[in-house]
Amino acid sequence: MYSEAMECLSFIQKSVSCFHAVENMETMLKEKGFSELKEKEKWELKEEKGYYVKRNDSSIIAFRLPKREAKGFHIISSHSDSPAFKVKSNPEITIEENYIKLNTEPYGGMIHASWLDRMLSVAGRVVYREEDELISKTVNIDEDLLIIPNVAIHMNREMNKSLSYNPQTDLQPLLCAIAEEKEKECENILMKKVAEYAGIEEDRILGKDLFLYVREQGHLAGAEKEMMVSPRLDDLECVYASLTGFLKAKPKEYVSVCAVFDNEEVGSLTRQGAASTFLRDTLLRVAEALSKTGESYLRLLADSFMISADNAHAVHPNHPEKADPGNRPYLNKGIVIKYHGGQKYTTDAYTEAVMKEICAEAEIAYQTYYNRSDIAGGSTLGNISEGQVSVPCVDIGLPQLAMHSAVETAGSRDVSDLIRASEVFFNK
Repeated sequence: MYSEAMECLSFIQKSVSCFHAVENMETMLKEKGFSELKEKEKWELKEEKGYYVKRNDSSIIAFRLPKREAKGFHIISSHSDSPAFKVKSNPEITIEENYIKLNTEPYGGMIHASWLDRMLSVAGRVVYREEDELISKTVNIDEDLLIIPNVAIHMNREMNKSLSYNPQTDLQPLLCAIAEEKEKECENILMKKVAEYAGIEEDRILGKDLFLYVREQGHLAGAEKEMMVSPRLDDLECVYASLTGFLKAKPKEYVSVCAVFDNEEVGSLTRQGAASTFLRDTLLRVAEALSKTGESYLRLLADSFMISADNAHAVHPNHPEKADPGNRPYLNKGIVIKYHGGQKYTTDAYTEAVMKEICAEAEIAYQTYYNRSDIAGGSTLGNISEGQVSVPCVDIGLPQLAMHSAVETAGSRDVSDLIRASEVFFNK
């Protein structure tokens, strides 16, 4: 019944960092015959063929050309990153000659308390030299390696009430409790393990981007298994669903584009983020390969549409008062169309209408989301990417609970809805 939800959870389980998410997307694309393009090389494109291009190995844009002359672009954007702790350089700190912990810093806004007393490990990428080239390689220390231990309630009653944590003092993960006979071996433990799992000599590693991740596997829960419980649902649930719909579709008149950006959780202001030129550069080069330059390219954009897909807040069962009185999304009740008077979301009357028509054609339900008028809320990809590529855009998401927790909760049926909507959109 929930096969697509289980496949989504499997994708998330393998995507332990933004680099692994892009690597897993690349595998899915290659299995469907997509060819990789390099930004520094000339592009030769053919009708009805699929291609993809990566930037920083953490962002990826895939596209497929239609059979006949393209009228514009149909784009779905989502993001590969999730809130986590990033490992600093020279990370190992010895405490009273008995413990070794890692020096980390927060990446994105997270619910700090949710990371304590969980099995954690480290994943990301390393960069090393191979002859005359620098090579980037993903690495996952696939073992229960770290824990951030809580302070006992007897010593910590005030903090337990306030749930206030200092990232430098309260949230550093414990790597090793030193045994006396192992004292001489307890040096540079992390990088030794990174090198081992990467299959590279330690002294060849020249750079690294390493993050903590939660070891817990995603699973279905609830009386009817109607809930998905997993790390990184925001936003890998939308990544998986939009890519799956993209791969199912056969575009007829529009270039279909599945864009996944990194660094949304920290503002997107990087060369691989939604605020970068990555999407604009890619669309320009596709148009150029189709002999659409200058005014012809601008006409393509004028007949284009973008869906920004980033998960949405569902009404919380313990705190229903946190939701807007009139717009109240729930798990398994349909895709959420997101609105904001201050334009943190791009949805307007026209783009709302287009999304509702897509849902009707896909025979799926939709819901609406506004922040409470006295709660600021967050932002997402739509308006940020619109600064580079000006096309009509709607912001949507799948409803979830505990957004930015180490483990989040969503509806098991909702993945299928976004897959169907994505397929319909790319086929239109």
